[in-house]
Amino acid sequence: MSDRQSYKSDLSDERWVLIEPVITSWKARHPSVSGHQGNYDMREIVNALLYQSRTGCQWDYLPHDLPPAGAVKYYFCKWRDDGTDQTIHDLLRWRVREQRGRLADPSLMVLDTQSLHVAAGVLAGTTGRDANKKVPGRKRGLAVDVLGLVIAVVVLAASVHDNAFGTALLDKVAANAGTVQKALVDQGFKKTVVDHGRQVGIEVEVVERNPTDTGFVPQPKRWIVEQTNGILMLHRRPVRDYEHRTASAESRVYWAINDRLSRMLTGTSTPAWRGA
Repeated sequence: MSDRQSYKSDLSDERWVLIEPVITSWKARHPSVSGHQGNYDMREIVNALLYQSRTGCQWDYLPHDLPPAGAVKYYFCKWRDDGTDQTIHDLLRWRVREQRGRLADPSLMVLDTQSLHVAAGVLAGTTGRDANKKVPGRKRGLAVDVLGLVIAVVVLAASVHDNAFGTALLDKVAANAGTVQKALVDQGFKKTVVDHGRQVGIEVEVVERNPTDTGFVPQPKRWIVEQTNGILMLHRRPVRDYEHRTASAESRVYWAINDRLSRMLTGTSTPAWRGA
């Protein structure tokens, strides 16, 4: 850690200890071409990613006392492409669940989607219009456990039907979290998702809305995914989709949640917008 003035998004020593083994192991497997370990402190690279996640700034607007934007982007892309971001996330999620007295992997999950506007410059071929919510842009699908912890994320054009998100999320969960036995979904997901759940060994239950309800009424157990969407809104980068690649948008979710999980494990809170 350098002697620069700290930012509120910086990792504390306790939070860095949780992430450092994964980063150190990755770095040992990926030495530079010349054989040295590189010019940049890996903790500062992660601090830069968390700063960008929290503030939403562009690459070129990263503060000058953090590593150069080119170096930070290099590691972001490397960790996105080889799954290091998700590896960190999954290890932290397992620890949080165990800290809460639960098994490392869940048996029940909740699926939902959220449509987002995109920024100027996002490739038109990766966007669309959500016909129901009248939102042009992309749609983010989440699978979360009963604690609201993310199990899987999928980002596609907003025009893509929830059925495609449901099947993609089920496939990801079946491949990476084989203990999941049941998924709760809303009425936007149809029989296609239920049938696909049977194929991958996950029972899908469509939770129907009470016809007498008006406005937003939280549904038992299913409401937890809405809480997770709200937590993502504390991080300005995932509020709007700025990423050229949908894989980058998915990685942004993992980094935002990594921040939350490391804070949960160390008993620290995420600063509110008004105080940041």
